[in-house]
Amino acid sequence: MIFGFFAILTIYVVSISLLIYGFFKVKKHQKTDLKTQTSFTIIVPFRNEEENLPVLLESFSNLNYPKNLFEVILVDDNSNEKFQVLNSKFPVSIIDNIRVSDSPKKDAITTAMQQVKTDWVITTDADCIVPKNWLLTFDNYIQENQVSMLSGAVTYECANSFLHHFQQLDLTSLQGATIGSFGLNKGFMCNGANFAYKKSLFENLNGFEGNDKIASGDDVFLLQKALERFPDEVHYLKAREAIVVTKPTETWKTLFYQRVRWAAKTSSYKSTFGKFLGLVVFFGNLTLVIGFLLFVSGILNYPILVLFAFLKFTTDFVLLSVTNQFLTQKPIKSLLLSSLFYPFFSSIVALYSLFGSYEWKDRQFKK
Repeated sequence: MIFGFFAILTIYVVSISLLIYGFFKVKKHQKTDLKTQTSFTIIVPFRNEEENLPVLLESFSNLNYPKNLFEVILVDDNSNEKFQVLNSKFPVSIIDNIRVSDSPKKDAITTAMQQVKTDWVITTDADCIVPKNWLLTFDNYIQENQVSMLSGAVTYECANSFLHHFQQLDLTSLQGATIGSFGLNKGFMCNGANFAYKKSLFENLNGFEGNDKIASGDDVFLLQKALERFPDEVHYLKAREAIVVTKPTETWKTLFYQRVRWAAKTSSYKSTFGKFLGLVVFFGNLTLVIGFLLFVSGILNYPILVLFAFLKFTTDFVLLSVTNQFLTQKPIKSLLLSSLFYPFFSSIVALYSLFGSYEWKDRQFKK
């Protein structure tokens, strides 16, 4: 039994260490003084976001980018009240989502694509704020590289609460794994709140065809299809000036269902590396939970549990630290408590996602 524990730990430490190596392999991009030339359509699916949308639109107004080179399509996914835009400084339209699949967000993007006239689209969420040089940084990278798809970073704007700090740490780990996997040329994950691609690429990939029965994954499945067909044209934009800020959830229940929604798509990954890493992380956390329960039962010695936890937490801390420095440049808060709680939380989320249903945006989804 002890041998099995440390075999899993060894695989875990090696895997996370490779991600750390991959993180540094992805070079930071600095915006230059190139003349802007890329036209973007920003697609924002939304449902009942009347409080958040004005804030997002204000951040669009503050973009350091020519107003004639971007437009916004807001896709209303059956909101309770109709949202209206008044006195916009840039072209913006609101269209209704046309539902044809089990995934509202994929349908929203597909619906918007019928209206897109620009070469590039970039998606974000209604509860986000984009930095002023967001489009400018994407444009610079596009001009300097042969690329058809670009994934960017996302972080939280947190209040001083354990719930928010825990989410920040969790998202930081996901962002670290995302960047690290791109550095290893094994990209498999991205975030639809900061995701750009050519319209022609979307059409060549037949959009979300093949995974439209899965409620989430408008980002990762499209990414994995693109990497399978055009691996050299899919890049990660590691630039602080392109980091999108979003809101953490306000209740543990909402957080649980959100993470279940994210975890439910893992088994459908096309990426072998993504599936492998998902299993490694799951068993790494589950083994620590089992070890704790065996210790409480008097079966496992205390020094063995402490050694296992120390090695795992130390490895995690390195990836979290370098990623957090890139994302926020602020100290990590509630690290110890979050690290102790995370294996239990993530193990329950992973197991529940295999069989349970979940709620999102006042809707019920089944596995």
